[in-house]
Amino acid sequence: MSTTVITGKTVLVTGANRGLGRALVEEALQRGAARVYAATRQPVAHPDDRVTPVIIDVTNPVQIQAAVERVESLDILINNAGVSVPDDLSDHSAFDRHLAVNLYGTLDVTNAFLPAVTKRRGRIVNVISVAAIAGVPVLPAYSISKAAQLSLTQSLRALVARDGVTVQAVMPGPIDTDMVRDLPVPKTAPESVARGIFDGIERGEEEIFPDPMSAMLAGGWRSGVAKELERQNALLVQPQPDALAA
Repeated sequence: MSTTVITGKTVLVTGANRGLGRALVEEALQRGAARVYAATRQPVAHPDDRVTPVIIDVTNPVQIQAAVERVESLDILINNAGVSVPDDLSDHSAFDRHLAVNLYGTLDVTNAFLPAVTKRRGRIVNVISVAAIAGVPVLPAYSISKAAQLSLTQSLRALVARDGVTVQAVMPGPIDTDMVRDLPVPKTAPESVARGIFDGIERGEEEIFPDPMSAMLAGGWRSGVAKELERQNALLVQPQPDALAA
């Protein structure tokens, strides 16, 4: 596994106004980041002058492009912005809303910042969910969007590896934030999850299981058939020996 340290790095966090996003900003600062771009839909002031507020609604291409023009260089992009609203599979608009943010928002922000990250041979970190592995029946549209986000992350990982870019998937369990506060399950504080995420970033883990609940799944996932199949599929976009010889 490759490793990195946060000291001296430039980090961009989407959805940085509250919950896990705000905790990720604070954790990056504590670990010595040189610059943290806090991307939110509305400007948020921060007392640390290393924090630069950036306006990004991840569903707005104009705002995304304007943010790209503001960010001079980027080592780590953390796609954290997300939405979770209960539904019962009866309304297509619930799927549209979740996919617009959780899937297409991740894709559009990543594509926009990929040249900057590639230039720094940096990394993309997508905050997904264990709901991508096992659907949550009270949050089906959310679960489906997160499964799609995981598949996006796996494909992206294979496609950009040859450019020196690392792609990591964060697979947290329930986090004690406004998004799932009413869900009757044990939850982990966002500050603890943020620490677990940055620990996983620094260890170079492809999938980061940053809290006690998700950590129980880590071993089985990393040694499981799904992970092995991902590795085999990645060979489809890796240069073949004959091509290298030519």
